[in-house]
Amino acid sequence: MSLSALLAAAPSPEPGGSLDEAAKQAGNAAGWVEENWSTWLNTGLRILLIAVVAVMLRIAIRRALTKLIERMNRSAQAVEGTALGGLLVNVERRRQRSEAIGSVLRSVASFLILGTAALMILGAFQIDLAPLLASAGVAGVALGFGARNLVTDFLSGVFMILEDQYGVGDTIDAGVASGEVIEVGLRVTKLRGDNGEIWYVRNGEVKRIGNLSQGWSTAGVDVQVRPTEDLDRVRTVITEAAGLMAKEDPWNERLWGPVEILGLDSVLLDSMTIRVTAKTMPGKALGVERELRWRIKLAFDEAGIQMVGGVPAQPDEPSAADPTAGMAAPSAYASTTSPQSLAATPIPPSNMSK
Repeated sequence: MSLSALLAAAPSPEPGGSLDEAAKQAGNAAGWVEENWSTWLNTGLRILLIAVVAVMLRIAIRRALTKLIERMNRSAQAVEGTALGGLLVNVERRRQRSEAIGSVLRSVASFLILGTAALMILGAFQIDLAPLLASAGVAGVALGFGARNLVTDFLSGVFMILEDQYGVGDTIDAGVASGEVIEVGLRVTKLRGDNGEIWYVRNGEVKRIGNLSQGWSTAGVDVQVRPTEDLDRVRTVITEAAGLMAKEDPWNERLWGPVEILGLDSVLLDSMTIRVTAKTMPGKALGVERELRWRIKLAFDEAGIQMVGGVPAQPDEPSAADPTAGMAAPSAYASTTSPQSLAATPIPPSNMSK
């Protein structure tokens, strides 16, 4: 059978049937839209409301935290230059600490607000959040195990800043390194050593911290004099020198208490050691010790008190020199009749006859 015969035998489509089917589908779609438009509108408005509230809440909280940090910095700058500011406040230290705390708080607030908003939006779409939360928990555990050093450094830095264990300008001993703190971060702390080197110390590696700039310091000076000196006179001279030092600038601010003479630290045959201490401003003990030694030495020179290591004292009446002190002892071999000389004389050979 030919192709033309097949086409002629096939039934022709009815145009009325296709139009009725299209109209029926359009009607069903319109009915579905009419039935669900309220749900769509409700879901869309809910999502829009969640997004708007989250963005506005995030902006308000970040702005409030920024104003709080600025107020803390202004209060630190207000006392800078005063006696209280010089003793208790360091502007750069307060600024870095407040900025670090503000950064952490802003990040935590943004994460909580945006994360909660995202979960609420997904819930508005009728999405089951249980598998998503389970997957996020597994991913968080894997990330925590993989980057545990980074997490440890970050958490240690957060607690160090919140507890104010140290700050910029403090001299600390962190165990692995020691020096002056020049920058405090959430992961790394930068120290400048005694020779000018810069140490980068991970916060998670610090097991103990010795802060030498908090509270107060102790300046200690050991004064060694001859055992023949009058102790009461030595005490009076040291007390007068320390009293003059405490009345002059800048030592009157660096000394936080009177200079105390603790007494004899050791007594030897050729010297005795007197221990002198003073409570000083944090980090200023070394300078106070040097100035105190300087003033004690000048006061001793004026009072005629001789310290150990100086020029030895000369006797009042020199004794007459012994003329035989430089002469050697006589030798036993000088006399030919001495037993030593006779024993050393060679035996002459005897005459042998044939």
